Amino acid sequence: MTQKKSRSWLTLGAAGLLLVGMLYAFWPRPELVDIGEANRMAMAVSIDEEAKTQVRDAYVVSAPITGRILRVEVDPGDPVEGGKTTIARMLPVHPTALDVRTREQARAAVSAAEAALRLARANLNKAMADKELADLDVERSRTLLKKGSIPQATLDRAERTWRTAYAALDTAKAAISIREAELDSARARLISFGERPLPNSEIATDEAVMPLIAPVSGRILRVMQVSETTLASGAPILEIGDISNDLEVVAELLSTDAVRVAVGNRVVIDNWGGSPPLNGKVTRIEPWGFTKFSALGVEEQRVKVIIQFDEPLEKRQSLGHGYRVEAQIVIWESDDVLTIPSSAQFRNKGQWSVFQVVDGRARMKQIRIGQVNGTHTEVLDGLEPGDKIILFPGPNLEDGTRVKQLPQL
Repeated sequence: MTQKKSRSWLTLGAAGLLLVGMLYAFWPRPELVDIGEANRMAMAVSIDEEAKTQVRDAYVVSAPITGRILRVEVDPGDPVEGGKTTIARMLPVHPTALDVRTREQARAAVSAAEAALRLARANLNKAMADKELADLDVERSRTLLKKGSIPQATLDRAERTWRTAYAALDTAKAAISIREAELDSARARLISFGERPLPNSEIATDEAVMPLIAPVSGRILRVMQVSETTLASGAPILEIGDISNDLEVVAELLSTDAVRVAVGNRVVIDNWGGSPPLNGKVTRIEPWGFTKFSALGVEEQRVKVIIQFDEPLEKRQSLGHGYRVEAQIVIWESDDVLTIPSSAQFRNKGQWSVFQVVDGRARMKQIRIGQVNGTHTEVLDGLEPGDKIILFPGPNLEDGTRVKQLPQL
């Protein structure tokens, strides 16, 4: 009898333990969640975009005429003084090479010019002889007129012949000058590529070298043409800019973001290679948008926003033209607003909501939000400072669910 009672108690005990184990296994446990808090803090909303530095007034020095530029001896970074520093030198272009037919035609033109010059000199000798004869006739006629041996008409005709002879002499002298110029022109056509100029020519002498003077003071930003070559008029040679005073930042924003930016907005310029971040402000928003393709091939409308540095040169003297930076354009900021982490909010029936933790349970609560900066959200109504809220609420979380703080690692 005693054995039967002992066996019964053991059976009841085992059944009780099994029941307690099953209750423990299937008893609802609190959901482990991340819990945050609504706090009052300073908050700012910014538009972040990659940007680059540029010189506001960069001057591109171009070839003023078609000519041969000598090797450019200035290097990027060299300082120049406007109106004084010689940055390049140019020479007239070389004459073209002559083929056989062109050379023979030029030689024939030289021979013809020489013959015309000899003819002009012969005409000059004839004009000089006519002039001497006319002088004698005028003197003889004047003497005979005083003696009454000839009438006045004879003297008039002699003086007319004398004036005609003088005019013919002047014409002959002018003709020689013309023929000499034609001969020089014909001989110049014989000058070919690589040949020395004529003895009386000033081509390729030191006086023919045309210096190019820096138009403004600053530094050489880049040299587009280094080696000696022949350039057409207007071809770029180098670029000059003042990095110390004219450096600015240009950011290409999406047009939908650019309309939210205003002139005077504060800008934080970060990741420029130094520390701390630099301060600036928006000075101009260009009214013209342009199309640009993203790295994924998406067509985007971009607008250039110009930013001016507020920092002194000593804090950014290592920055140059075309350097990459990151611009954070602050479009809204406040020193004291009620905020929650943006990961706590979600949409429910068209309204923004959060799960508030009340007495260990999740309670869904609708809120009215204001500004959002990606990490924090401004709460206008629905929460109070210090309220506990659930971060990253899962799809299985419901109103009234028991919750517990997830252990922190």
